[in-house]
Amino acid sequence: MKAKYVFAVLIILLLLLSGCGRKTDDVGIDDPTTDEMTSDTGNKETVAEDTDPVENGLALYINGSRVEAEWEDNEAVAALREKVTEGAIEIDMSMYGGFEQVGALGFSLPRNDVRITTDPGDIVLYSGDQIVVFYGSNTRAYTKLGRITDKDQTALKELLGNGNVVLTISLAFEE
Repeated sequence: MKAKYVFAVLIILLLLLSGCGRKTDDVGIDDPTTDEMTSDTGNKETVAEDTDPVENGLALYINGSRVEAEWEDNEAVAALREKVTEGAIEIDMSMYGGFEQVGALGFSLPRNDVRITTDPGDIVLYSGDQIVVFYGSNTRAYTKLGRITDKDQTALKELLGNGNVVLTISLAFEE
């Protein structure tokens, strides 16, 4: 019981601190009328409303190797984070379609499915109870959970495209 209170305090502190240091002068200028951000290079990228990636204390491992991930700020990730407080989640993943790994969570998460075209590294929820990690691309209705940030498409294909894998999600500070 004490651990839940400590975790709740840590989450509150994390949320309070996450809004403290945002600067727009060196990362880009938000244009609220277009939902686009202009970077220093002048390129524009679309930013989804209410689903900005956040550091929320979740760690991701594939076959025991840590991979860096940015997690979305949505109800499904919040529920996943809550589930992980009970212990790390291990998911047996299977290759599917030559572009993704799919595995059953063993429980359901809240869905907010939107038709998207995924990119390599995207982590999504499918049918509310399956997690999918892409090393290729697909278009379908998913709830986006996050994305792997430290691997390019070649590294992702090498990591995910050579047989089944085990995906582990745990609390980052339990490492």
